[in-house]
Amino acid sequence: MAALQAWVRRFDVICIRHGMHEEKVQELLDLAQLRGVPVQRIDGKQLDAMAHGTTHGGVVAVVSPKPRTTPERLTELLDTLEAPPLLLLLEGIDDSRNLGFVLRSAEAMGAHAVLVKKHLWEFDEVEISRPSSGAYERLPVVQIESIDLLESLQKRGLQLLGCLAGVKRSMYEANLAEPTIVALGGEKRGLSGAVRNICDRFMTIPTGGGASSLSLSHAAAIVLAEAMRQRTPAQAG
Repeated sequence: MAALQAWVRRFDVICIRHGMHEEKVQELLDLAQLRGVPVQRIDGKQLDAMAHGTTHGGVVAVVSPKPRTTPERLTELLDTLEAPPLLLLLEGIDDSRNLGFVLRSAEAMGAHAVLVKKHLWEFDEVEISRPSSGAYERLPVVQIESIDLLESLQKRGLQLLGCLAGVKRSMYEANLAEPTIVALGGEKRGLSGAVRNICDRFMTIPTGGGASSLSLSHAAAIVLAEAMRQRTPAQAG
């Protein structure tokens, strides 16, 4: 449904299991008709074979890959924002489901786009989309291979804040209400030297107990939740 609403993929066909109560998917069928997407009724075993497992809910769409947002399109998007931009930069992320969970949190916490620094796009898009709960379809995702775009965004007034363990400044001391790019590295390699070298400041997530680090998806959710808190006007009374 999210992919149909976003309408950035090419839809070949939507397949629905024979015998399925169509009132459960009536909204989907109505939008498919509006978009001109063909719908086929097929046997449940065929549907299982097409899908990743049997938890498809009786509906599978055959679609093109989702096109990633270009740096030029990102710049256009930033020009239309009324709020200060909040971007999330991910480096060293390899797991598709983990990326999906990060995107879900990023959208929920008000991030305007996610930048993924990676030379090759090796992700399974189904495994991104399912845990993202539709966020992958709606949230701009930009693949970058170098720091050029980051430096360009800094020139536009966005601060680049690298999140590292062990630094003195906590995220509570950072002004996340300003135009910001939050940079997070994966558990294996962290942030690269190239990204660290251009960061305006570093911050850490305060922790207690014995855990030495957080998973990337949890770290992203925690930092973005703090950004959302700082950006939400205090309620009087």
